[in-house]
Amino acid sequence: MTHDAASAAWASIWYAGKRALVTGGTSGIGAGIARGLIEAGADVTIAGVGDAEIAAAATDPVLSKARAHKLDVRDGEAIRTLVDSLDGLDVVVNCAGVIRRGEELEPEVFQSVVDINLNGTMRVCSAARPLLAKTNGAIVNLASMLSFFGGGLVPGYAASKGGIAQLTKSLAIAYAGDGIRVNAIAPGWIATPLTAALQADPARSQPILSRTPLGRWGTPSDLLGGVLYLCSPAASFVTGTVLVIDGGYAIA
Repeated sequence: MTHDAASAAWASIWYAGKRALVTGGTSGIGAGIARGLIEAGADVTIAGVGDAEIAAAATDPVLSKARAHKLDVRDGEAIRTLVDSLDGLDVVVNCAGVIRRGEELEPEVFQSVVDINLNGTMRVCSAARPLLAKTNGAIVNLASMLSFFGGGLVPGYAASKGGIAQLTKSLAIAYAGDGIRVNAIAPGWIATPLTAALQADPARSQPILSRTPLGRWGTPSDLLGGVLYLCSPAASFVTGTVLVIDGGYAIA
């Protein structure tokens, strides 16, 4: 049994037959969460922006069980078309995002990063709201430790993730009347393709590991338990929270 499967096994009674949409679900954190939902028995739709990622997901022994769609979260019409094609929806996990270290100091790049990470999340939430209202569904957004800290090389990413935290709280209020709970997870340093360059550079990786009390990089599967909890009946009175999952980095 994989790490994801072990984390998801306890949740199978809640997730069997549930319908989930994971944006950014073809790679990195999104793929890890999608795998866990699939192994917990959910009927999962994943969306990714690149043809290569879609093709890779089709060969993955777990992700291949999901329906995969190409989606640019900057395209509101494409998002609505995808959501309208679904029979129903119980869970939405917004993981689509980009980071452009150094380049984000240029206003045009800053704008693009915010449009994908923050505005894209809002577009998906808005499109999914009617279906989620029918099932008293749940949304989990992807915040970050940079929702709380500044990032000199990534002002667009940091601004977008700070916005995700506030968007999550605001939509939790706005959607409560529909029975929809809206929460977020804030990962620490997670080993994904987006952080590959940092992992490979000891001069940059070692300070991260030294500050992290648990002493290692996180993995996408480390985030799964938080998502499964927030979207489950165990969290039926939890909305508007940002759950930090960072190995202790923020408190060190």
